[in-house]
Amino acid sequence: MKIILTKDVKGIGHMHDAVDAADGYALNYLIPRNLAVAATPSARTEAEARRKQARARKELDEKLLAQNIAALAEARLVVRARANEKGHLYDAVGEPEIRKAAAESRIDLPEGALKLEKPLKELGTFAIPVSAGEAFGTVSVTVEAAG
Repeated sequence: MKIILTKDVKGIGHMHDAVDAADGYALNYLIPRNLAVAATPSARTEAEARRKQARARKELDEKLLAQNIAALAEARLVVRARANEKGHLYDAVGEPEIRKAAAESRIDLPEGALKLEKPLKELGTFAIPVSAGEAFGTVSVTVEAAG
């Protein structure tokens, strides 16, 4: 049976793809769970239009992300954390804390854009790589002791 997927289905295909599936699998599993619709001519044209929309949205998101990464190169994010007298942090600073500091600075960081090898465990200034798609840059993160 020819169907059009409305969501990504592992082992079958991606959203808006027209695929062949066994009749029973399509009628008893995919269609009732709103994972697919029958591949009628109107559904095919709608799926193609949505695929084009998704592609255009992805290109726009990549352009905006490249602009955000360029803004990050100039930005200096400050994260405050409790530390002992030697400068070691009681709790490591990871991606969630850096994303929160970026949000407070009105910089939007998408999920997974920070390429933090390991959490920061000391006070100081660190250059953290940021990448998404083709765009690549660094952000300066300063970890200061909380008062």
